[in-house]
Amino acid sequence: MTASPVYLDAATAAPLHPVARQALLAALDDGWADPDRLYSPARRARQLLDAAREATAETLGVRPDELSFTASGTAAAHAAVLGGLRGRRRAGRVLVHSAIEHSAVLHAAEQHVADGGTAVEVPVDRLGRLDLDAWSTAVAGAQVASAALIAASHEVGTVQPVEAAAAACARVGVPLYVDAAQVVGRVPVPPGWSVLTASARKWGGPPGVGLLVVRKGTRWESPWPTDERESGRTPGTLNLPAVVAAAASLRAVAADAAAQAARLSALVDRIRARVAAEVPDVEVVGDPERRLPHLVTFSCLYVDGEALLHALDRRGFAVSSGSSCTSSTLRPSHVLEAMGVLSHGNVRVSLHPGSTEADVERFLTELPGIVADLREQAGVVGL
Repeated sequence: MTASPVYLDAATAAPLHPVARQALLAALDDGWADPDRLYSPARRARQLLDAAREATAETLGVRPDELSFTASGTAAAHAAVLGGLRGRRRAGRVLVHSAIEHSAVLHAAEQHVADGGTAVEVPVDRLGRLDLDAWSTAVAGAQVASAALIAASHEVGTVQPVEAAAAACARVGVPLYVDAAQVVGRVPVPPGWSVLTASARKWGGPPGVGLLVVRKGTRWESPWPTDERESGRTPGTLNLPAVVAAAASLRAVAADAAAQAARLSALVDRIRARVAAEVPDVEVVGDPERRLPHLVTFSCLYVDGEALLHALDRRGFAVSSGSSCTSSTLRPSHVLEAMGVLSHGNVRVSLHPGSTEADVERFLTELPGIVADLREQAGVVGL
C-alpha cells in the first residue's frame, strides 16, 4: 500500500484553508459583479469587498484605507519597491536592500538600476541575519529614497531585526518597505515600517491575492498607468471571490497563530536536531533561535539538490530547495550564497496547520536512507 503524500512546502504555498474554500464558494455566487457599479448585484459585491478590506486591516492592525488588494504577492512587492522610489524621487534615486530579499524585490531593484537608479545591497551574517551597522550606514547615505527588508528569510527562516532597522531608517527620514509574506498569519508583524506586502497563498488563502499596505503620510506613487481602482494603487479588476476567501482565511489563521507557532516550532526543533544527528555531512542553516516557527533548511554535502528533491518526491514528500543549483543553471541560491553556507543538496521543509507529528516522523525516518542511496549512486561513500 502506497503511503499518502506529505506536503512540506508551505513557504511556497500553504494548502487551501477550509475557511477559504467555504468563503470562496459562497462569494462565487454573491461576488461576481463589478463593485464599482450601482445596481443591486454590484452593491452586494461592494459590501463584500469593503468587509474583506476591513477584516484584513483589523487583523494587520492598519487602517482600511491604507490597504489595497493586488493580483499577487509579486505584484504587491513590485508596487511597493517601485512606488516607494517614485514617490521619493525628489529625495534621490538610491534603494537600500538586504542581500537576501525575495527575487520579486530584487527584480524590481534591477529595473530601477536599469532605469538609471542605484541599489545598495547590505550583507548578512552566516545565520542569515542583517548586518545592522552596515544597514545604518547605508540608509544614512546620500540620496537614499527608500529601503527594503524582508521580515524573515523565505529560504532559511531567520527573522530579521526589522524594528531596529526601521529605527535606523526613521533617524534619517527614509521609509522602510517590509516584505512580510512569511510572517503574516503566523507571527506578529514587527513595527516601524512604512510599506508592507504579503501574499494570501502563504497563509492558506487562494493564489492570486496580494496585500499592499501604505501607511498614511508615506510618500508613495503608483508606478503603473493611472487606474481608479484600489485608491489608484493597483490596476485592474480584483478577483473578488478570491479576495473574500483570503480575508476570511487570514482571520482564521491569525486567531490560531500562537497555538500553531508553538506546535510547529517544536516539530521544527525536532527536524533540526535529528537531521544534524542522523544524516552525516549535513549543515542545518539559519538562526536556530530567532527563526520562523514553521521552516527549516539544511544542506547535504556530496548530494545533488535536484536529485534529492526528486528522490524525496518519489517517496511521497513534497519539499522545495533554497537552492536553484541544478544541472541547467549551476547557480546556488542568492540567499545561501550571501550567508556563505553550503548550498548543494539543499532542502527546505516548511510546515502548515495540517502537518502532523506522524508526517515529520516519517520524513525523518526515511531521509537518512534516501541521502545515503544518492551518495552511493554518486560514488562518494566512505569519504
